[in-house]
Amino acid sequence: MRTLLETEFPSRQPVIIADATVAAALPSPLPDAVQLTFRGGEGSKTRDEWLRLTDALLERSFDRNTIIIAFGGGVTTDLAGFVAATYLRGVPWIAVPTTTLAMIDASVGGKTGVNTPAGKNLVGAFHPPAAVCCDPMLLRTLPDRAYREGLAEAVKHGLILDAEYGRWIASHRDAVARRDPATLTTLIERSVGIKADVVEQDEREGGRRAILNAGHTIAHALEQVSGYTLPHGEAVAIGLVLETRLGEAMGVTAPGTSNRAAEWLRAVGLPVAPPANVRAEPILLAMHADKKNRGGEIHAALIAEPGVPARDGEGWTHPIDLSLLATLLR
Repeated sequence: MRTLLETEFPSRQPVIIADATVAAALPSPLPDAVQLTFRGGEGSKTRDEWLRLTDALLERSFDRNTIIIAFGGGVTTDLAGFVAATYLRGVPWIAVPTTTLAMIDASVGGKTGVNTPAGKNLVGAFHPPAAVCCDPMLLRTLPDRAYREGLAEAVKHGLILDAEYGRWIASHRDAVARRDPATLTTLIERSVGIKADVVEQDEREGGRRAILNAGHTIAHALEQVSGYTLPHGEAVAIGLVLETRLGEAMGVTAPGTSNRAAEWLRAVGLPVAPPANVRAEPILLAMHADKKNRGGEIHAALIAEPGVPARDGEGWTHPIDLSLLATLLR
């Protein structure tokens, strides 16, 4: 990290924003830098926490030569990235992701933001990191559930654009489960490559980038109704299965796609159905706040078949039939 800063950002003063749990468990990427921490978890991704961290930077008189180092998982990259996007109208930041989810998804693409009572990620900005530093060995320090949840995004990448990659993930389930370094390196490289290619073509989600939201329309609603106790990756896994089933019922998705999605997700130990205590009505209500909605219609990024996103004319999302979804959820 120090070499990177000295080489690429020699005039920048670093400040670390870290998940407190990560900061306590792992060595700091810059031991002599100022470090601000926040309580880990999706519940901390709020405007109040953004305000507290921003005020802490102002109180310490950090100027426009600041560079923020986001040290932690997906919540950290979203929150610290949003602080960087808005502090003094924008300063650069570097992602040092420590979770599977952050390495293969959250740290790539420049989406930053916070949640509100109305829904997830409704306040934010596009502000790509100046660099992303991934160390696959950090994934060996994670609890099993935290490690596995991020794999949902890798499966999603296979489902939307690269069926061969999805099959590779399922066929390497044992190596993935034991966190084999070479396998993890390949998985990170392939997922980052897929996402980066999509983002490069559509940085601000004006078109094709919407395919990266596959599974997320239902996932965000599941997270909200669970009070964010359901981890994001598990919600995405469930969302992928439900949205492919919905697509099949709507005649948009090829029959058998949802079974393939469930097969790949089960291979890496992820859930494929909502928790038993989750009811349909709160999920449907929460979906009305999704930022992908347009003209009063709820939209989702559907899949035509494994490896192929579904088009709706010139668009990349489909208005979904809530009556069909209600039937699937019951």
